Amino acid sequence: MSEVVNTDDTRAKDAPNDGRTHLRGNLGVAAIVLMVVAAAAPLSTIGGNVPIAMVLGQTAGIPVAFLVAGVIFLLFAASFVAMSKYVKEAGAFYAYIQKGLGKAAGTGAAVLALPAYMATLLGVAAYDGVILAGFIERFGGPSIPWWLLTALVLAIIAWMGYRHISLSAKVLGIFLVSEVAILVVLDFVIVIQGGQEGITGDSFTPEGLAGGVGIALLYALWGFVGVEATAVFRDEAKDPDRTVPRATYWAVAIVATFYAFSSWALIEGNGGNKAIAVAEADPDNFMVNTAQQYLGMLGRDLTTGLWFISVFACALAFHNIATRYAFVLGQNSVFSKRFGQVHAQHGSPSNASLLISVLTFVIMGVLAALQLDPVLGIFGPLGGLGILALAILWLLTTISVVIFFSRRGNSTGTVVLASAATLGLAAALVLVVSNLTLVVGGTPTTAAIFGLMPLVFFGIGMLLGRRSNADLTSTPAGL
Repeated sequence: MSEVVNTDDTRAKDAPNDGRTHLRGNLGVAAIVLMVVAAAAPLSTIGGNVPIAMVLGQTAGIPVAFLVAGVIFLLFAASFVAMSKYVKEAGAFYAYIQKGLGKAAGTGAAVLALPAYMATLLGVAAYDGVILAGFIERFGGPSIPWWLLTALVLAIIAWMGYRHISLSAKVLGIFLVSEVAILVVLDFVIVIQGGQEGITGDSFTPEGLAGGVGIALLYALWGFVGVEATAVFRDEAKDPDRTVPRATYWAVAIVATFYAFSSWALIEGNGGNKAIAVAEADPDNFMVNTAQQYLGMLGRDLTTGLWFISVFACALAFHNIATRYAFVLGQNSVFSKRFGQVHAQHGSPSNASLLISVLTFVIMGVLAALQLDPVLGIFGPLGGLGILALAILWLLTTISVVIFFSRRGNSTGTVVLASAATLGLAAALVLVVSNLTLVVGGTPTTAAIFGLMPLVFFGIGMLLGRRSNADLTSTPAGL
C-alpha cells in the first residue's frame, strides 16, 4: 500500500471539460483502501457487532467468523479482479452483473444499490447522533436531541460530498488512522497483560465455537460492507487497472485480519468464554468498558470520541458511494441527465451529491417526526435492509462472473473460484434471510416487508433499464 493521494492532482487540473461528463481524481491504492475500511467502521464493528453477535449467538467464536467471512470475500475478490480486465468502461458491481446477466439486470442492480447504500447511510447517521449526544452529556454539556446532532452530521457530509473526492479521502484517512490506533493500543495492552484470565484461546476451541456461529458469521459480514468502493471510484483512481485490483485484495485482507485479531483481544480481555456474560450485562458499552479497564478513564473517553468519528467516516463513505450511483444513473438517462453532470471546478458528481443530501434530510426528518428510536427503530431496520440488498448484489456479481467466463471458455480456474464464492455468498444470503426478523429488529411482518423491498427495487430498475435503453457500461464516465 505504498501509493498515496496526490494532493497536486494534475488530472483534475489538466482534464478537459468535455461536456462535464468525466469524474476526476488521483486516488491511489491506499486512498481507496481507506474508503473501504472507513465504510466498514472499525470501532463501530468491534464495539457494536462483536458484542451483539456474542449475545445473540451465545458464542465466543466471532474471530473465527471474521476469518471465514474473509475467505469468502477473498474468493469474491479473486473473481472480481479476474473480470475487471473485461469491464473497462465502469467499475461498480452493476457493470459486472450486466456483463453476465444482461442490460436489464445491470440497471436493476444499480437501482437496488442506491437505496441499499442510502438506507445504511441513514441508519449510521442516526446512530452517530446518539453517540455524540451521549458524549456531550458525559462532559457536562446540555442534553441535545439526537436528530439535531444527526442533522449536523448530514450537513457536514453534504458539504464534503459536494467537493473533490480527495477531500473525503484525506479526512477519512485521518479519521481511520485515529480509530485504528486506539484499537491497536487496546489490543496490545490486553495481550501484553495476558487478558483477564490469561490467554485462553477460547474463541478457537469447540466450547467457544459452540452456539450460534452462524449468527456470528452474519454480523461478521457487516464488516465487509463497502468493499465495492474499490470499483466505485474507478474513474477517480490513479491507474485504475492496477489500483482497483490491489485495493480490493488489500481491503479484504486488512478487514478480515484486523477484525479477527481485535475481536479476539476484546474477548480475551473479558475472560474468554466469560466475555459472553459480560457482553450480555452491557452490550452497548462492552468495548468502552473494556477500554476503561485496560486504558483508564482517558482511554474510555478517547474510544468513545473516536467511535463517533468512526461512524461519521462510515456515513461519509456511504454518501460518496450512493452519490456515484445516482451520478451514473443520471448519465444513462435512468434519472435526469442533470444528475450525471460533473462540477467544473471540483470534478465531482455535485448534482448527484445534492440529490442524496436532500433525500437523506427529508427521509431523516420524517423518521424523526415519527419519533422512532434512533437505534432500534432506524439504525437496526435500515442497516438490515442495507445488508440484505448488498448480500443480493454480492451474490449476483459472482453468478455473473461464473456465467461470463463459462461462455468464454478456457477459464476453468476463474469459474471454479467464482463458483466457490457464489456458494459462500449464497449461504450468507440464506443466513441474512433466515434471521431477517433479528437483523431488522422488528416483527415478522416488518421483516417480510423489508425482505420484499430489495426485490421491488430490483424489478423497478429492470423496467427502467428496458424503457431507457440504458447501457450502464457503455459510457466512459461510468463510476
